[in-house]
Amino acid sequence: MGFTDVTLRLLGGFETTCMIFVLTLLIALPAGLLISFGSMSSFAPLRLLVKTLVWIIRGVPLMLQIFIVFYVPGFICGSPVFARFTAVIIAFAINYACYFSEIYRGGIESIAKGQYEAGQVLGLTKSQIFFKVILLQVVKRIIPPMANEIITLVKDTALARVIMVVEIIKVAEEMMSSHAIIWPLFYTGAFYLLFVGVLTLLFGFAEKKMSYFKV
Repeated sequence: MGFTDVTLRLLGGFETTCMIFVLTLLIALPAGLLISFGSMSSFAPLRLLVKTLVWIIRGVPLMLQIFIVFYVPGFICGSPVFARFTAVIIAFAINYACYFSEIYRGGIESIAKGQYEAGQVLGLTKSQIFFKVILLQVVKRIIPPMANEIITLVKDTALARVIMVVEIIKVAEEMMSSHAIIWPLFYTGAFYLLFVGVLTLLFGFAEKKMSYFKV
């Protein structure tokens, strides 16, 4: 196979990689914030339940979670419940939502109580204090750890192939087996490096834009 043919086929797999990445973030970022609220709840049973869920998800390998989401409902119901791609998105979203929740929680708890008290003195409601005073400061603080997790997500998308979702690594493996060539597998590294490079620049830009928060 020529370089152009390999590139076009890898681009097809890379499209799936990007879809997994984008859909996971769209679900996991807001879900992680909600989970963080649960882990900080004053209602002890809810707090214990959420913290236990986060502990389990963070302690079990993502690959195993993909297998569980795809295969276990099928064994229970007698036939597949989720399409392969859907199962990957569910597993990735749950996994990353739990990781993001801990980052959110750390950011929120790092804000001095005086910030909340100042908002109350100004007559703001709890929701106004959070969204107008606290949230932007939290975002500034969590950008570095969040960037690390999101960059890890780029590489974790390769795990989708364990249930035969055809992302870029799977495409390269198929070309290796069918055409007896190994270089396409290493060529995929260029796609990941480019993707991560763009994300690194974006996160660096975001940090500079929020540098007016001296925290």
